[in-house]
Amino acid sequence: MNSKTATTFLTEHLHHKIGDARKLCVAFSGGLDSSVLLAGLAELRETTLPKIELRALHIHHGLSQFADDWLAHCQAFCLQRNIPFSAVKVRIDAHNGGIEAAARAARYQVFADHLAEDEILLTAQHLNDQCETFMLALKRGSGPAGLSAMSADSSTHGYRLLRPLLDVTREQLEEFATQLQLRWIEDDSNRNVRFDRNFLRLEILPALYQRWPHFAEATARSAALCAEQEALLDELLSESLAMLTDEQGSLSVGGLKAFSVVRRSALLRRWLALRGAKMPSREQLQRIWDEVALSREDAQAQLVLGTLIIRRFRKRLYLLPELQPLKDVVIRWDPVKKLILPDGLGYLMADPDPAAQAAECVIRQPRVDEQVTVRFQAQGVIEKVGRDRARQAKKLWSELGVPPWQRDRIPLIYYNEQLIAAPGWFITRQSQPGNNEAQWQIVWSAAQ
Repeated sequence: MNSKTATTFLTEHLHHKIGDARKLCVAFSGGLDSSVLLAGLAELRETTLPKIELRALHIHHGLSQFADDWLAHCQAFCLQRNIPFSAVKVRIDAHNGGIEAAARAARYQVFADHLAEDEILLTAQHLNDQCETFMLALKRGSGPAGLSAMSADSSTHGYRLLRPLLDVTREQLEEFATQLQLRWIEDDSNRNVRFDRNFLRLEILPALYQRWPHFAEATARSAALCAEQEALLDELLSESLAMLTDEQGSLSVGGLKAFSVVRRSALLRRWLALRGAKMPSREQLQRIWDEVALSREDAQAQLVLGTLIIRRFRKRLYLLPELQPLKDVVIRWDPVKKLILPDGLGYLMADPDPAAQAAECVIRQPRVDEQVTVRFQAQGVIEKVGRDRARQAKKLWSELGVPPWQRDRIPLIYYNEQLIAAPGWFITRQSQPGNNEAQWQIVWSAAQ
């Protein structure tokens, strides 16, 4: 294969794989794989698709002493081919599941933060990478979802991700790169067999490839078959999952009880996957059911799954992010001004013309000797307007149907030490105006 043939083969392959995508961002490390991908797309832009908007994004992990040299190499590579180039430096926390997992999480966070709304990310994983991913999933004891390995076209973290080289071997990439006279980076960490992927790549798979030359293709077919089975299950279970899920995304425990263990587990996995949760192990899945779903109603049981928490309330399961504790927060507020609430809870405003709005939180204005504060925890007895008698705070929240994890995230208006209102939920007897006392409307909006 001469240089022209290699170029033609590569550009035709990429043209087919990207389809009608035209605004492309390549994750460019400077290694063999991403160099071939970026050079091939640049050639495609010059010869066939001049309307391609192509750029490269390099992530500077700072883990190697050569990281700055790699950055300079990538800049020069792109300058030579008239490809817009940008780089982002990240800090890796090795405690976040180890260096490999932490670096991967940092990369995908950069992509989520730096891609334009209609831009498509392209990464350069190839057939041998797919084989390694399959083997690592097999080592972890993964089911069909994990064994599906990597998808050639997927949506993740809010953007579309294409892997157009997933059916090309590393040997083919080396041949392309050599005949196209590309220079690329060799990452010294790729020789460190302490990392599982490198151990497979350097110690195990060469022997398998030697005995079975088409082993990578065979594992890719297995991964594709697993992906097909998962897609079929998604289709068959979608109606049941929709019936069990409400508008808030919570899942009916009672509805799940009606299904077999196998079907219930499959529904739980899909419910978690649709909400971006890390896939649980079989043991974790059983704990979700035994310790959370089947817990006593007053137990407030929960299970942490990565950065998310699974909780139960009124016979439904909820998947929640870790929330900033606010129960001890006290904020002085001058109601003449808009108050931005902590942890993305929106803002409070006081409208001195309550007739202009729906009167759901119309209260008296504070008296001269009363200081206004906003808090997030109600204790003791609350005399809610419209109730015949006072209620303990916990019982009142329960009557109002407020889950325990939301109770410390509702802004409460206090005049001195007296609870006056929970905007949108209730006002107290102490909020009622006396003769000729001015009133205002307290508005809580989630939009800042």
